[in-house]
Amino acid sequence: MKIVDAKVVVTSPGRNFVTLRITTDEGITGLGDATLNGRELAVVSYLVDHVVPLLIGRDPHRIEDTWQYLYRGAYWRRGPVTMAAIAAVDVALWDIKAKAAGLPLYQLLGGASRDRVRAYGHASGRDVPELFDSIRARQAEGYQAIRVQTGVPGLAKVYGVHHGEESAAAGRHPRPLVEDWDTAAYLRHIPGVFEAVRGEFGPELPLLHDAHHRLTPVQAARLGKALEPYDLFWLEDCTPAENQEGLRLVRRQTSTPLAIGEVFNSVFDYQTLVGEQLIDYVRSAVTHFGGVTPLRKLFDYAAQYQIKSAVHGPEDISPVGMAAAIHLDLAIHNFGIQEYSGHTALTDEVFRHAYTFTDGHLHPGEAPGIGVELDEELAAAHPYRPAYLPVNRLADGTVHDW
Repeated sequence: MKIVDAKVVVTSPGRNFVTLRITTDEGITGLGDATLNGRELAVVSYLVDHVVPLLIGRDPHRIEDTWQYLYRGAYWRRGPVTMAAIAAVDVALWDIKAKAAGLPLYQLLGGASRDRVRAYGHASGRDVPELFDSIRARQAEGYQAIRVQTGVPGLAKVYGVHHGEESAAAGRHPRPLVEDWDTAAYLRHIPGVFEAVRGEFGPELPLLHDAHHRLTPVQAARLGKALEPYDLFWLEDCTPAENQEGLRLVRRQTSTPLAIGEVFNSVFDYQTLVGEQLIDYVRSAVTHFGGVTPLRKLFDYAAQYQIKSAVHGPEDISPVGMAAAIHLDLAIHNFGIQEYSGHTALTDEVFRHAYTFTDGHLHPGEAPGIGVELDEELAAAHPYRPAYLPVNRLADGTVHDW
């Protein structure tokens, strides 16, 4: 079997997605997600100009060899653009291999280790009553674990908290939205929010919270300690984890579980965090970590230290990337939880998928491959539109480091 064609499809059915379709001489096709939110076209160029020409004529079954060829052969290694491009190739090749075998991908990864995959959803509110409404809405949708984000008094716009139509359309703006931030106000406010949530929803509901990298290690340690009475499932991205040593201070000061890694794209980003057991969950996405091949290796590495998986899964991971993640979730032993925000109905039409969400849990389905088919005609009807993530500024106008 040989690769005879590789095509990059960019579509925006509500938000931008980049998809690689690889075709073999036997007519088997595979899909990979190459979406890099806010920098999509950089990955498109990397694929079209530098990767696709190298794929033609290669054996699609040689997944490990192709991965190493693209990673080591470029000389310039790692980085989100490179790893998103390699991820698209890797997932597309796994899709082809599983289709050729007539099996869902998880069967090629060792078979199921569980019957279903627990997911968590997102709840947010500008104030506590609005947050309560959002939590109830997620529970009505079936979620049994919920991430809690809230507005901060005195701040007009806070990342992760919806503010009507402007926030809902944040990913559509041709320039980044500017949002507010005040660390001291946030640290004063958040413990009271979780006290209120626990008082309303009881002790059994798993609650998660994302600090979005905005705290210093000392501030993160203070927050983790303050949240201990409310028994969080985890505190996510409490401090910029590029400073891996900073997590030593956080770990010494709090027993609140820690999750980190959605902006990481290589196992080297985790060496200190995993080797010193400074975190409890690794958060990288299939799409941004180089695909199924290296992420499976990361999970095996983390398992030696009793650290679990928690694959990044926001709306900007396409159904292709989500499907690959769910197959991996089902197969690995040290699965923790899967982030799942769902997609718009239009996105689900463009990317028809076999995976399902029922009673707060996901299953990849039994379709051969990853179980996703791309409707290219419908995709073409929704072309790329420039879009950016927000920028945070402090009260004095300084761009905040997160």
